[in-house]
Amino acid sequence: MSTWVMTPVPTALDARELLTGLLGREVTVQMSDAFVGDEGAGTTYAVYQDDQARTRAVAVMDLALSAYAGAAIGLMPVGAAEIAIEEKDLPPVMQENLGEVLNVLAALLNAEDCPHVKLTSVTHVGGSPDPEVAAHATTVGRRLDLEVTVPQFGTGRLAIVGLK
Repeated sequence: MSTWVMTPVPTALDARELLTGLLGREVTVQMSDAFVGDEGAGTTYAVYQDDQARTRAVAVMDLALSAYAGAAIGLMPVGAAEIAIEEKDLPPVMQENLGEVLNVLAALLNAEDCPHVKLTSVTHVGGSPDPEVAAHATTVGRRLDLEVTVPQFGTGRLAIVGLK
């Protein structure tokens, strides 16, 4: 008989340390109410699957954090992020940079004796997520909801939702 092993949901400390190292800035995090996405303001959705293509987790970022993280990792000026927020659209280079951030976030979802997960898709701000992915973002229980402040940029929201 096999035992079902769930993908771990990271702690706020783990998320802060990973983002601080990745963005090269002393990121701060604070627990927040559940963030399930805001299509009106703009949301990025990331899907993480195991080797059998089972969705194990989703990450959800608001427009602000999508722009700030995408700009910060690419050493872009804060003005580029502010323009993206004003236009509610991430330029291709910022989308690519944010994709790298989301890819590295997969490290938070992998633990010994758990199925390996990897980033399999990203729906950027302005795109329409698969309805199932949007529904996963509303899952209660195993989730981490944070307000993330990127120094010299600003504050946005991140949710990481464990599904299986």
